[in-house]
Amino acid sequence: MVDVDSALRASAYSGKKRPKGGGGKEDKPSRKLEPFDPVAAYEKEKADAYSMWLVIILGLSVGLIMRYVLMPTLDGPETILWLIPVLLITTLPTIHKLVIPNKYSNLYDKGNWFRSGFLFFFTFIAISFILSNPPLADIAPPTLADGIDVADTEGIVESQWKGGTYTLELNQTEIDVILGLGIRDNVDAEGANMIVTVWKYGELEQSLANGTAIEQTQAQADFDAFNGTWLRGNKVAPHSQDIGMAFDLGTLSVNEYKIRIHLWEDGDPWDVNEWEREYTLKLVMSSTA
Repeated sequence: MVDVDSALRASAYSGKKRPKGGGGKEDKPSRKLEPFDPVAAYEKEKADAYSMWLVIILGLSVGLIMRYVLMPTLDGPETILWLIPVLLITTLPTIHKLVIPNKYSNLYDKGNWFRSGFLFFFTFIAISFILSNPPLADIAPPTLADGIDVADTEGIVESQWKGGTYTLELNQTEIDVILGLGIRDNVDAEGANMIVTVWKYGELEQSLANGTAIEQTQAQADFDAFNGTWLRGNKVAPHSQDIGMAFDLGTLSVNEYKIRIHLWEDGDPWDVNEWEREYTLKLVMSSTA
């Protein structure tokens, strides 16, 4: 029979035995968690909070200066509008050291600079978007809703719209062409100024419109009359706010025509918001004709 004292000694002896394969190596000391220092953690949280508010204020300030000081001096979008904020990211460590006391700024590491850079840039983007779009401003010019279209008519076999070129395959040498388009704008599509012209061989063939969109009453009425007959369906003016227009180009023969469209409006902060495109209308004979 084994008494209790013998059992305890045997257990203590076995606990001191080295594991198999351990050789003469000593056991590695166990890893321990570093003691939590609430004071240091509190100071780091305060430093991060100071950094966050400093970066937000910087982003808002730069956005306001760009919007109300720099942008009114430009004619339109320029590289400098995004280059300056990007370059300012590199100055964030220096600004932190100048503004924030040393006992906090010395706690910052690379992770802080990375987060500060992102926060600064996206704060700038957010305030710039708010200040440059309705209802505070409008930097987007009027445009066409979705290119041009042609009303379906006798003689058209196939049609293809691709990359600003409208190709119509015909089974006859000439057809009557009704051109459709839709004006779109953020604020006032009716007040958009427009010039629409047709060119052939580099020479002006027709002037379809020259004035504001709201003045093109006949073109708007014609668009409503041709509703449902457009070759591309309801794509040229899909939204109720789009101003659809239709222009009679008359009888056109097999050839290539250029449709030039210039739209503009009084802008803020820029004097003029303008948009211009040239579309190609190709009338070709079908191979099966």
